[in-house]
Amino acid sequence: MNKNHFAPTPPMGWNSYDYYDTTVNEAQVRANAQVLAEKLLPFGWEYVVIDIEWYAHGAGSMRDQYQYIPFAPVEMDPYSRLLPDPERFPSSAGGAGFQPLAEYIHSLGLKFGIHIMRGIPRQAAHSHTKILHTHTTADHVAEPNSVCRWNPDMYGVRNCPEGQAYYDSIIQLYADWGVDFIKCDDICNTDNLVDHSEKGYERKHEIEMLHRAIQKAGRPMVLSLSPGPAIIQKAWHYKKYANMWRITDDLWDDWALLKAMFPRCEIWQDHIAPGCYPDCDMLPLGKLGGGFGKGEWDSRLTPDEQRTMMTLWCLFGSPLMLGAELTKLDQATLALLTNRAVLAMLPPACRPSQRERTGNQALWTAENDKTGQRYAALFNLAEEAQELCLDLTEIFPGVTKGRELWTKSPASIEAGRLSAPVPPHGCVVYEVK
Repeated sequence: MNKNHFAPTPPMGWNSYDYYDTTVNEAQVRANAQVLAEKLLPFGWEYVVIDIEWYAHGAGSMRDQYQYIPFAPVEMDPYSRLLPDPERFPSSAGGAGFQPLAEYIHSLGLKFGIHIMRGIPRQAAHSHTKILHTHTTADHVAEPNSVCRWNPDMYGVRNCPEGQAYYDSIIQLYADWGVDFIKCDDICNTDNLVDHSEKGYERKHEIEMLHRAIQKAGRPMVLSLSPGPAIIQKAWHYKKYANMWRITDDLWDDWALLKAMFPRCEIWQDHIAPGCYPDCDMLPLGKLGGGFGKGEWDSRLTPDEQRTMMTLWCLFGSPLMLGAELTKLDQATLALLTNRAVLAMLPPACRPSQRERTGNQALWTAENDKTGQRYAALFNLAEEAQELCLDLTEIFPGVTKGRELWTKSPASIEAGRLSAPVPPHGCVVYEVK
């Protein structure tokens, strides 16, 4: 099974993390899925992804002290495989796992995804539980010196046949449940190094194990790797064994973090292909933060900054995962997420190209190899409004007109030069002809 066949365009959907943190439950997932199906599915938003700690008992109950409770008990089967916490996910009781919830998500026309941590549960290693289809127990598969810096749940997995058998067993379980999307954490860059050192890629064999397990399971499952920043020297490896890989650490509703995405997109712009997507991380839009013990808040990005983010993500060709509480989705955010003209830039046939970047501006173009559509985007990275200009005479010879995709206003093109006033932290993006 070729991994590119089932992710021909960047995956789009909803992820529970930005609102619920570690606490999301079944009722909340179902409620958000209903809104996704009713309001966003017609525009391509189709994945419902349950993020971290779905297996942990009491997750979020000590949020004033810990995000991840140290060595908390987890729900687990006799073969070292994590199961949903039945208190938060009642339909999983009796060994049903996520199958009933996945069936509900599928009944809405959506796809179902889960977050996992790299490795094997520490609880399994300490209890010497079995590995399915082997005579080995978890303590012989686990690498106790390979641990996540920020989550205490797992040990790394040894690069051995029994380790592969463990990964085969969990992926087969997910396939049986009906999982369509796996977000694996603590694996894309295990040290979160910002200097693109290859030291953060020491667990590459676990990426390969996951890939082989998905191939064996025979069910199309998108493999997403977190956290970043991804290591540019290993672009070939990400593309061979995964579908998505984070090019940044967690991105939140902060202009400084958004502005920092421009140099990241610059170095990754030539590594987008069908089934292979550098990932700019989730879209922190709408209502955020309800699961963090600090109450909820509206995205702190200004309307101009939100438009900049959506434009860059789509023009670059990043997966789109929304973190908002969808049952409280406002009309302005909904309009931002359902602009078909902007979303049309997403497919990998629409090749992006940065033309210039300074501290005050970034200029991009893109051309769709299949449709012939041409785009030009002007981003104002400065703290004040300014007139931006891009010479298109050699890039798109003969272009004389265009339409701005957010406002529908006509472009100002004279002698091949596109110019526009752009507000601080804002952008304009045109389809030009």
